Amino acid sequence: MEWTGEALLIGVRRHGESSVIAEAMVAGRGRHMGLVRGGRSRRLSAVLQPGNTIQLTWRARLEDQLGQFTVELLQARAAQLIGDRTRLYTSQLICDHLRLLPERDPHDRLLGMALGLLDHAPDGAALARFELAILDDLGYGLDLTTCAVTGTSGDLTHVSPKSGRAVSRAAAQPYLDRLLPLPSFLAGRGNAAPSDIAAAFRLTGHFLQDHVWGPRELTPSPTRDILIGMLSRDHDN
Repeated sequence: MEWTGEALLIGVRRHGESSVIAEAMVAGRGRHMGLVRGGRSRRLSAVLQPGNTIQLTWRARLEDQLGQFTVELLQARAAQLIGDRTRLYTSQLICDHLRLLPERDPHDRLLGMALGLLDHAPDGAALARFELAILDDLGYGLDLTTCAVTGTSGDLTHVSPKSGRAVSRAAAQPYLDRLLPLPSFLAGRGNAAPSDIAAAFRLTGHFLQDHVWGPRELTPSPTRDILIGMLSRDHDN
């Protein structure tokens, strides 16, 4: 069996003395892994850097086998990412999130969002939306369109930490100590201030912990907290 596709490289780990197992998000095919023979050579090491866009050819005798990759560099980002700590941490977090997805299940919307984040200046609002999209594609999407209590769509200010549904300002008043703030930009209103970005990451982090990290016994990457601090620095100052 054989196919060729464009992919975002999201991870590499050593295999044997000279090879690696590469992990990539492939357009139309989702998260896929394959063996790259000689992947630790100087030439291929420069290509096999997370954050780079590559063209992959996958070959295997049977569809359910690991298979082998041959790779060709299409867009090198790694050098630019290494030179900018905020972009580097953004890339690391994106790759961490994409590795949460099931293997060989297409998620082209997330791949497009990831590439957009990597190719532009760090954007806390876009990254928070990416985390919401990860939750949605994993089956734990939040309903931020109408109030869980009144059914109205206006003045949504909080989210239930249990149901993941939005709550309007009036309905939230008796329960403010139990609810999570909903930044207005996530509800489609206004721009994101640094304080809104910090609140958005608290919101997504709560549901990632409850539904993904906790049940899978995963420890969130420490770079996420560092990155959140960078993206909300103006608020902290």
